[in-house]
Amino acid sequence: MDGYGFRRRLGIGYWGIGLCEWISVVNATVPRPSENIVAAPAMTSRLLAVLRSSLAKDLRLEWRSKDAINAMLFFALLVVVIFSFAFDPTAEESRSIAGGLIWVAFLFAAIVALNQTWTRELRNQVLDAYRISPAPANALFLGKAIGNMIFIAIVEALLLPLFVIFYNLRSVGPAWQLVPVFLLGTWALVVNGTFFAAISLRTRSREVMLPLLLLPISIPAVLAMVEGTTTILIGEGSPRMWLNLLLVYDLVFTTVCLLLFETVLHAE
Repeated sequence: MDGYGFRRRLGIGYWGIGLCEWISVVNATVPRPSENIVAAPAMTSRLLAVLRSSLAKDLRLEWRSKDAINAMLFFALLVVVIFSFAFDPTAEESRSIAGGLIWVAFLFAAIVALNQTWTRELRNQVLDAYRISPAPANALFLGKAIGNMIFIAIVEALLLPLFVIFYNLRSVGPAWQLVPVFLLGTWALVVNGTFFAAISLRTRSREVMLPLLLLPISIPAVLAMVEGTTTILIGEGSPRMWLNLLLVYDLVFTTVCLLLFETVLHAE
């Protein structure tokens, strides 16, 4: 019997294929009692090995199912089309309102995907296996967050040309400055969304609980995203202040999420 057939007999099946590989990496990275204290670079390489394994599992599962990307694309595309019928702005008006429309579409589309971040791990007690494993919780959290970042970035890259076409957008300011705004803004949504999705996982109404937790705490980031994007599009002033705000926001909340995630993971 091959390895896959053995895993199916154990009840692991489709969703646990990556988990078996992840556990093997964890076992290989945990130091034995007879080993000496390892140096910091060795510990870092072990953390990266667990992170890569967790990220690869999520990417592989999403490549096969495409659940998160399809849901985000459908929702965001629906928002773009509805807003295009609701508004008929001139080119100047489009630049003034596009920042808000873009981030509203991406924010709610991201919530659709973030709700699915941990639900896969409930099948076949995969999350319980994570909890009892000796792997560092931070590596698991970062793997999930980076995976969500990749999925949302793909949707943003596919939908931004549609915004340009539907709203006849032309950036007056340097268009390249939109790149750091989108990177920092997307990470702000992803890091908090991944963390709060783990908190709301055990609740009965997790689909409702995640927006209730995420949206209020994301207000400063959303404000910086919208204002930074609008400032660049209309070409008035510099987005430096909004970029600095996003950078500080990302550093603070990434640190807080990393410090608290292990407690959230092992909470009943």
